Amino acid sequence: MEIPPNRIVSQARPRNGWLGDTRAFGKMRILIVDDEPLNVALLSDMLAEAGYKQVRSVTDSRRALETCGTFAPDLILLDLMMPHVDGLTILHTLRSAGGEVFLPVIVLTADANEETKRAALGAGATDFLLKPLDHLEVLLRIANLLEMRRLHVQLDTQRAAMEDALRERSVELREAHLHIESVRS
Repeated sequence: MEIPPNRIVSQARPRNGWLGDTRAFGKMRILIVDDEPLNVALLSDMLAEAGYKQVRSVTDSRRALETCGTFAPDLILLDLMMPHVDGLTILHTLRSAGGEVFLPVIVLTADANEETKRAALGAGATDFLLKPLDHLEVLLRIANLLEMRRLHVQLDTQRAAMEDALRERSVELREAHLHIESVRS
């Protein structure tokens, strides 16, 4: 039986231990945007089996950006070829909005031509996977990108804390300087 290229197929199932400890990422939020309900179901099952608990999906691409805003995903699995709003448009909109520390987006497509790859990566895709997807490869790439996301968020949190501490210390120094000046006068 030949599988249509726009379908996701699990070609290899990971055994326990191959992916390491996914518990650290189990609470991270993953959004699936794909117009094919079968693809969404397969990806959702794959992620659930791997221990990911916060998975949401959208099959109507017109709702993708709204769902990103309300769900605040840590990673997006984005199909490129969808009716209404294509994946590249969603990707351009996400990246032009800015404000996000680091939001990994894995583009999923059956279109293997170089132009499509370059367009997706140029629009801000973090990674690119061709359908039919390999189960293990998908899970490994997701784990890698979620680790990168976790580190980016951690660094951003530390940077913000340091900036707050610096502002507080600057206020203290200004107040001390004013006090010294007032004592001298």
